[in-house]
Amino acid sequence: MTGLNTTQLTSLKKIYSGKVRDLYEIDDKRMLMIATDRLSAFDVILDDPIPGKGQILTAISNFWFDKLQALVPCHLTGDAPEDVVSAADLPQVAGRAVVAKRLKPVPIEAVVRGYLAGSGWKEYRQSGTVCGLALPAGLREADKLPEPIFTPSTKAAVGDHDENISYQRCEEIVGAELAAQVRDTAIKLYRAAAEYAASRGIIICDTKFEFGLDENGVLTLMDEALTPDSSRFWPADSYAPGGNPPSFDKQFVRDWLEASGWDKQAPAPTVPLEVREKTAAKYKEALDRLTA
Repeated sequence: MTGLNTTQLTSLKKIYSGKVRDLYEIDDKRMLMIATDRLSAFDVILDDPIPGKGQILTAISNFWFDKLQALVPCHLTGDAPEDVVSAADLPQVAGRAVVAKRLKPVPIEAVVRGYLAGSGWKEYRQSGTVCGLALPAGLREADKLPEPIFTPSTKAAVGDHDENISYQRCEEIVGAELAAQVRDTAIKLYRAAAEYAASRGIIICDTKFEFGLDENGVLTLMDEALTPDSSRFWPADSYAPGGNPPSFDKQFVRDWLEASGWDKQAPAPTVPLEVREKTAAKYKEALDRLTA
């Protein structure tokens, strides 16, 4: 089983390749967004794709866009991807593409954390804070926070690292009014999603949203939503604070890369098929649990 590492549509013009998604121009209001099977780890895109990952990410995102539409509009136009490409290009879009509105991106990553993990845990151990927000003393790794917190980061170019920033810096970048709207919307989305996921045996530790503004200035959820690529999903039945819980995402690959002695600079080592297939199975399990 091979994966789709890159797309080359002949019927539309490619305008951007991100870590996972390729974007194509349809017209001045719409674009085609294709989720490939590329995997990025430690901000390096691996040469070896995760088979079927793009379809799984698209299905999970579309599920959440639909579920959360009462809270915030999303970027989907409702047009079928199959209707905007040639017959020859259909295999590259099947199950992994959406037709999206062209929005003005809000230039920050809207990260919401409900638990203490990752870079937040590292910072907390050093200073008792996450993105400058003071937290109670004595928390352990993976502890649930008293309330979900908004910890924005910069949107880095492909190959660069997103950097955690303070809320004050976020206000400086996008303005106080938009910063507050993004923060409040992101926390509201996280709370609703975390409550639903809990009913399916999944803890959403943290997640990253991306927003844009439509032609009327309306805040709109875009890119992807609450996938194992943009979130840390933990199985509730094996969750225990005091360590790093197993997760439904690229953790298999990350752990393998960590153990390989790689220096985290491109190029990454070749990841064995077995590790990639295990990773694909974790993504699939997340989809099945959420949508069953």
